[in-house]
Amino acid sequence: MRRPAKTSRWAPLLTESRNPRSKRLDTLPTNDVVALLLDEDRRAIAATLRQSRAISRAAVRAAGALEAGGSVVFLGAGTSGRLGVLEAAECPPTFGLDASQIRAVMAGGEGAVFRAVEGAEDDEASGRREASALRPPDLLIGISASSVTPFVRGALTAARENAVATVLVTCAPGPGLNRVADTVVAIASGPEVLTGSTRLKAGSATKAALNAITTAAMVRLGKTYDNLMVDMRPSNAKLKDRARRIVAAAAGVDPEEAERLIVLAGGEVKTAIVMAGRGVAPDAARALLASAKGHVRRALRR
Repeated sequence: MRRPAKTSRWAPLLTESRNPRSKRLDTLPTNDVVALLLDEDRRAIAATLRQSRAISRAAVRAAGALEAGGSVVFLGAGTSGRLGVLEAAECPPTFGLDASQIRAVMAGGEGAVFRAVEGAEDDEASGRREASALRPPDLLIGISASSVTPFVRGALTAARENAVATVLVTCAPGPGLNRVADTVVAIASGPEVLTGSTRLKAGSATKAALNAITTAAMVRLGKTYDNLMVDMRPSNAKLKDRARRIVAAAAGVDPEEAERLIVLAGGEVKTAIVMAGRGVAPDAARALLASAKGHVRRALRR
């Protein structure tokens, strides 16, 4: 009697299925390979757009966690974990956050960012340990292209046991995900050009979703004015020049005056803008910003 074929829990996943458009990938000219890769990325971004409501809910949760004094933690394995690390690294200089407010946890530890750690993503207990110290109003954002990564699942379970809000960002929509996290961003990015290589379409879609979550959250928190990053930290020559241009544009002053205001404001771009707009000293500008909960537009109207 023939034994039934052994099934795989990964086989049914969209991210593991074969893409009919790339079945003869090895026979294509290089230009066609590149065109196919980029066209499939375009489709993945379109799929991400279809999750805009869920992404918006995740952004509201992230803003709420930070506003309440909590932290936002990105957690994942492999490419997904590295995308979380990238997001956490970019937010502090862009939006003036403390590194403790937004951080990342990578399966296998920091070394796994650069070199794969075998079996790390399968360690559910490790995921639970990493999330065990989180408490409200923290937010855990688990990132798993497949949605079934044990490290991520373990962390989300532990966080929910501690009443910590959770978000799952995945590229494998399926039933039951609403039992895994409070908010689920399930992007149907589709089969990869190179079967199972989720650093491709799934990676692009995930990065777009994370960009949208963090940027929309920062807009809610008053970290922008118009489309300017007014809470940035001018820590190098390029950023100092950008700060001058931001203040000049926002306050309607020339670059020299913008530079003078930034110096008086101790390098605080927001403070410099309010100083110019309201004609006040640095401390008065800071007080106006505090009463406006950091929103430049509100401070200028008070």
